[in-house]
Amino acid sequence: MPIIPVSGRDQTWAALTDKSAYVFGVFEEARVVQWYWGPRLPVDALPEVTEHAPGWIKTGFLDPDDITELLPVDGGRRWGVPALQAVYEGGVRSVELSFDEAVHGENSLELVLRDHAYGLRVGLHLRLHDDTDVLERWVSVTNESASIIRLQRLDSGSWVIPEQAGARFVGAAGGWAYETQLQHGELPVGETTFGSRTGTTSHKANPWIMIGDADEERGQVWTVALAWSGSWRMTTQRRPEGDVAVSAGFGHEGLTWPLAPGETLRTPAALGLYSDGGYGQASAAWHAYARAHVLPTPGEVRPVLYNSWEATWFDVTEEGQLDLARRAADLGVELFVVDDGWFGARTDDTRGLGDWHPNPDRFPDGLGPLFDGVRELGMQAGLWVEPEMVNPDSDLYRKNPDWVLHYPARRRDTMRNQLVLNFARDDVRAWAVDWLDRLVREYGLAYLKWDMNRSFSQAGPGDLLWIEHTRGVYAVMDELRRRHPRLRIESCSGGGGRVDFGILRRTDQVWTSDNTDARDRQPIQQGFSYLYPAGAMSCWVTDSPNAATRRSVPLRYRFHVAMAGTLGVGGDLRSWSASSLDEARSLIAAYKEVRETVQHGRLHRLFGQPGVTASAVQYVLDSQVVVLAYHPYGLTKQPPRRVRLTGLDPSAVYAYGESRAHGATLMNHGLLLPTWFHSGEDYRSEMVVLRRV
Repeated sequence: MPIIPVSGRDQTWAALTDKSAYVFGVFEEARVVQWYWGPRLPVDALPEVTEHAPGWIKTGFLDPDDITELLPVDGGRRWGVPALQAVYEGGVRSVELSFDEAVHGENSLELVLRDHAYGLRVGLHLRLHDDTDVLERWVSVTNESASIIRLQRLDSGSWVIPEQAGARFVGAAGGWAYETQLQHGELPVGETTFGSRTGTTSHKANPWIMIGDADEERGQVWTVALAWSGSWRMTTQRRPEGDVAVSAGFGHEGLTWPLAPGETLRTPAALGLYSDGGYGQASAAWHAYARAHVLPTPGEVRPVLYNSWEATWFDVTEEGQLDLARRAADLGVELFVVDDGWFGARTDDTRGLGDWHPNPDRFPDGLGPLFDGVRELGMQAGLWVEPEMVNPDSDLYRKNPDWVLHYPARRRDTMRNQLVLNFARDDVRAWAVDWLDRLVREYGLAYLKWDMNRSFSQAGPGDLLWIEHTRGVYAVMDELRRRHPRLRIESCSGGGGRVDFGILRRTDQVWTSDNTDARDRQPIQQGFSYLYPAGAMSCWVTDSPNAATRRSVPLRYRFHVAMAGTLGVGGDLRSWSASSLDEARSLIAAYKEVRETVQHGRLHRLFGQPGVTASAVQYVLDSQVVVLAYHPYGLTKQPPRRVRLTGLDPSAVYAYGESRAHGATLMNHGLLLPTWFHSGEDYRSEMVVLRRV
């Protein structure tokens, strides 16, 4: 779709997607402002939205236009949230930009602004794709002066949300073991900030917000998301006068990024989406965008994996892992992943991290015999690594103590008995690429689980490392995938601590949470689904009682929850009964029949509060429809007796089991779920597969 000039308006453009229009241009005093963002308009109507709307009141305490800017700066008559703060030579903080030119590319546009007095060039970038309504925006700043310019904030851009009766929002926040919990309500007047100061995306918040008066299937929704895996900040500003804007970017307060003469700093992309079919349509559009423009292997069907962590913890031996591999293969598992404890002196979490060679006592012949055995069983081989971390009790740290984040004469605080390696350093990145490449080549690995288990502390030297560490991680992953195109990577950070569109550009799926309790997983997975597709969501079936919560949940329910994404098994198969193994074998086979639809189909969240009340989700791909329904309670909080489906062809007939029904009947009258009527039983669940005939 094009970016076109608006007829009769100088220096004004419209970015047109299939369903939306984004109109922006140069206003008085060389400000670049957003005129309109919403449903697509006829081309002839575009000039009509550029009429300047005066403020509600005139006062010397408010400039009504500063909130409409694509990049509001710290300077002039602006008192709102700044997206750019710079300190020039002599301590000058006021930025004054003027418009220079528009540089057109293929489905892209850069508006060039300059602060001529101090030699700062600012590029406002916008890019479209032909197959999505998502807009990609980012900012580049270049120092064209002879002196250092210090940046204190540089967001990827600000987005104006059109005025409406209310300002209701949905976002995702939480913590370790309860990530991506939906937060919703009306935005208060003032500034609402989600963000992370941890060095990663974090468990505490996820970098997106949806605003609009909508429900699952109806209403207009505006989404802003940030494609960045380090510290970040997203501030939603609601004025008392009713204006709302969202500014998003990397970093957090207190950092200063020096920009030397000739240097350029580019922000990650801030992504915007307008949709008019409620939160469900917004999610579907984000999922389609992720598959088309983010995920490196979007079309692949993800294998069923087994991970040995919760079965053996640090007690990792060749024979023990092969025993689990034989049991996993018997269930139909396709990928066997050896977790922590295989390397160096790593017999617990106090030592060995950073010494990435097989433990000589546990694997005297290396990992070759183990992974050869795994492949002989018909499975692919995978391995857990944590490249960004080191134990002080390790050969690596003793040899290179300066490689970790630290300041001179400051203590080096450990968490989980480990320190953070500085991936902003060239030598650290070269070391990481070397041993990762060697492991993948030597052992024919198909899969790496890349973990990151602690936040930054004593994060020196230099504030730029908060940016450059993340970019260093990206660079190592990119190089590893270049050398090994068939290698697949899972992003993990103590669970869901690094989930975003930045890391998903380099990884195939993400570990959603360390909490594998099925009931707790349901709201985590629901929040995840608002932005990210099911194929990128790793879900395990583990033991009961659960290792973290001690809650007992039936195997069938645990499987049905994990089958809502990419299925994995992480329990101690040595302790499972014969009947449990038989049931698991059957459920894995059933998942393989539907996984393409689950991983790549259109998701519909049908009803309910997952894990709290009865709930159901539905996936549609081509002629197959998959419904997963859950009810955690026996006699209380009873579900509707019929589940009304959605997104079907009303005139088509759908077959399921021995039954048939028209799409119109299934959507308006509903589908009966027999197992829900086993009264008195907690944790009832059902998977129904329908096929259009």
